[in-house]
Order: sequence, then structure tokens, then C-alpha cells
Amino acid sequence: MKAAIIMGSTSDLSKVEPAVDILKKYGVEVKVRCLSAHRAHKGLSAFINECNEDDTEVIITAAGMAAALPGVVASQTVLPVIGVPLSGSVLDGMDALMSIVQMPSGIPVATVAINGAKNAAYLALQIMAVSHPDIRTKLLEERKEMEANALKTNDEITAKFQ
Repeated sequence: MKAAIIMGSTSDLSKVEPAVDILKKYGVEVKVRCLSAHRAHKGLSAFINECNEDDTEVIITAAGMAAALPGVVASQTVLPVIGVPLSGSVLDGMDALMSIVQMPSGIPVATVAINGAKNAAYLALQIMAVSHPDIRTKLLEERKEMEANALKTNDEITAKFQ
């Protein structure tokens, strides 16, 4: 089980590290790269080709501002590509969100919330769960834990105000 995470700049690292942690917690091998679509396009293409050949199942891309990275990656693979728009510019990530979500027909990029690397990891896991029952089982167990915690919190709030 392999996934790749590509960020456009080293300044994005702290925003994508939670996704790395989640994927590794589920036993997924994660390849992380910093390859700008604008400044390192040959290296980016070489890495995408590697992913196309080495059983990588999902690629998460994180980029801010013009956020060309997710679209460039999607244009070079039929693997599922998940885009994470990042904040940081004057428009606080809205520019990146609009860039990633507005892909042309036939070159889709699944898009999560601004700075939503955790949900990108969970979406990657859900995609991988289609062919990996162990990931599906772990995801279902985690959802049950979330529900139990939410109900416990509700019980505590209810008791406090009775």
C-alpha cells in the first residue's frame, strides 16, 4: 500500500505532516516530495512517472497561491489525485481553492478544504479501502470511536445542564 504526497514548497511541510502521520498510522508507505510545478517541472514529471510504475495508489498534492501543482500532477496520471489548497497569500487560500477545484473535464482533482491535509489523508485511505479490507476495517473502527467520543461529550454536557 503506497501513497505519495507532493508539496510545492518547503513552507508547506508543517501543513502536510499530519497527513503523513495518519497514512503511516494505517500502515501505508508514504513517499513525500517537494517539487514545484513551476520551478522543478522535470523532477515532478519524473516522480509522477515513478508513481505510475511502482504501485502508488493515490497522490495527495498540496499547494498555495496559483496552485498549479495538483492539476499538473493530474494531467500526467490516471491515479486519483487529491488537492489540498493552502493558505498563505493575501486571499488566505481562496485563490488556491479556486485553482484546484476548477479543473477541466477529464482531468479531475478531488479537493478538500483549505489546509485540509488530514481529510486528504482520510480520503486517500477511503480510496485505498476499496481494495484493502484491512484499511476499511480500521476506518470503520475509528468512526465508531469518533461516535462514542461524541456521545460521551453529549452526555457530559447534558448532565452539566440538568
